[in-house]
Amino acid sequence: MTILYRSRQRGLSFLGLLVIGGLLAVTGVIGAQILPTAMEFQAVSKAAKKAREGSSVAEVRSIFDKAAAVDNITSITGKDVEVTKEGDRIVVNFAYQREIHLVGPAFLTLKYAGSVK
Repeated sequence: MTILYRSRQRGLSFLGLLVIGGLLAVTGVIGAQILPTAMEFQAVSKAAKKAREGSSVAEVRSIFDKAAAVDNITSITGKDVEVTKEGDRIVVNFAYQREIHLVGPAFLTLKYAGSVK
């Protein structure tokens, strides 16, 4: 009596490999476009912290613009920040959005907002 052993193939087909590779490529391209906007958000937060040292609204906006020029921030200016007071502390609020063109009429809109107290 002979025993027949059938080996089952395991693994990923070539088509499956292409699909997974394509998804990873698209995710990588979109991620590479999002990363600079996230880094810019960190720079905006840092500039807002510096601007909080000002004593008047005009001075806060001027300090923000100077810090923005150093960090090459292009999405928001000193005119766009909202300066308020809570007690004796100056609060700098900001909000802006960035659009990333994906393909054809499709865009990815990222909305950033923050508050520095």
